[in-house]
Amino acid sequence: MPVRHRLAVFVALAMIPALLGTPGMAQSPFANVAVPADVPARYHALPALRDQAVERQAWLQARLDRVLPALMAEYDVEMWILSMREYAEDPVFFSIVAPTTFAARRRSIYVFARRPDGSVERLALGGGDQGGVYEAYRSTRPVSEAEGDGAGSAELVGNEQRRLLREVVEDRDPANIVLNIDEVQAFSDGLHAGEREAIERALGPYVERVRREPRLAVDFIAARVPEMMPRYREVTETVHAMLSRAFSNAVITPGVTTVDDVRWWLRQESLRLGMTNWFHPSVSVQREGDIPPGPTVIQRGDLLWVDFGVVAMNLHTDTQHLGYVLREGETEPPAGLRRCLATTNRLQDILLEEMEPGGTGNEILARALAVMRGEGIDGTIYTHPIGDHGHGAGPLIGRWDAQEGVPGRGDVVLRPDTWHSIELQSTSPIPEWGGKRASCRQEEEAFLDAEGNRYWVFRRQEDFHLVW
Repeated sequence: MPVRHRLAVFVALAMIPALLGTPGMAQSPFANVAVPADVPARYHALPALRDQAVERQAWLQARLDRVLPALMAEYDVEMWILSMREYAEDPVFFSIVAPTTFAARRRSIYVFARRPDGSVERLALGGGDQGGVYEAYRSTRPVSEAEGDGAGSAELVGNEQRRLLREVVEDRDPANIVLNIDEVQAFSDGLHAGEREAIERALGPYVERVRREPRLAVDFIAARVPEMMPRYREVTETVHAMLSRAFSNAVITPGVTTVDDVRWWLRQESLRLGMTNWFHPSVSVQREGDIPPGPTVIQRGDLLWVDFGVVAMNLHTDTQHLGYVLREGETEPPAGLRRCLATTNRLQDILLEEMEPGGTGNEILARALAVMRGEGIDGTIYTHPIGDHGHGAGPLIGRWDAQEGVPGRGDVVLRPDTWHSIELQSTSPIPEWGGKRASCRQEEEAFLDAEGNRYWVFRRQEDFHLVW
């Protein structure tokens, strides 16, 4: 199926064997069916917190069981050591611990050791077994019940942890050891300076086997497992429903409501739904080619724009939509604005056509911009990965101020089983504004499946939200 047709529609179905194929066969937990553009997006309630934790723990188990061994084999990593302290966590920490763990302990050391059969031994030297996904090491030094954890053994701390780490390394004798140290990728640079000094002392002669492999941390954080998609699709649809309501008469009264009113409505609505925001929403207007300064009251004829991101069950979204405030007598936005939105939709198609796995962000950017310019579109591309973080691990495909490419972050290779915020804009002259130009900025969540096919997580905006 051509990618433009694949991109047009997407609905996630939660593992219904009758729809997905023969029982017992490995199946994707979602399928593609039509999502009519005129069907309103719906709100989806999140599960109770306890049920959320169960679901997230299953995602963690799947990532550690399936994703990590494959990456360690791909990059020939025999041992990966993560060491951190409370309030100084490695970025990887929040992708490898249970949903009931909010911070590192006094010190948490995680050791991943690849076995000859390809499986990965997972050890926690401090910090507990994280719901059973690690083997937790404790000191054998006896302590009183009052001093210990009730199990008659002390919690590992300080030099005890490092002595045990040295024993673990000596016993497994890895040919190489990866530590998270990197000048370019923040996701691979989580070993703080003091921790690095202490770990290198503890390793002794094994420090000569330390090497840097930033792709391991980046690709592990970036990788999505199919089990996450049904929930992410619901969260994304909920965001669409929130934005549709925010840019409607339920929230906006022309001549009265300010852009700040809309921002704070989105924050409050997120909280009401049990979500948080990873940045304060941006809301602005374009008024016949101008952006009014200062606190802006929304008026008829305004082109509305919002940039909004939620966090639900540690799944991040990042969405930009457009709205229009109808003038007296209007029943739809001016034709020039509708063409501007359609041009941005075309630029989305171009970018997704070029997002073939195996290319770097910079290579994809160059190809997409070449097609864009060949079609006479005036636009910019600044797409980023998303997932465990809003600006997630993986390749940057441009920045708004770096259309020539992004050294380092743009040199990362695009991989299957990843999610991306397709963020870009096209600029068009609007005849109804006397030829003044409008920037139609959009951002929507898309994903690459295991085969590298690209789909919208829910759907993209193809019509303006309307205030009347």
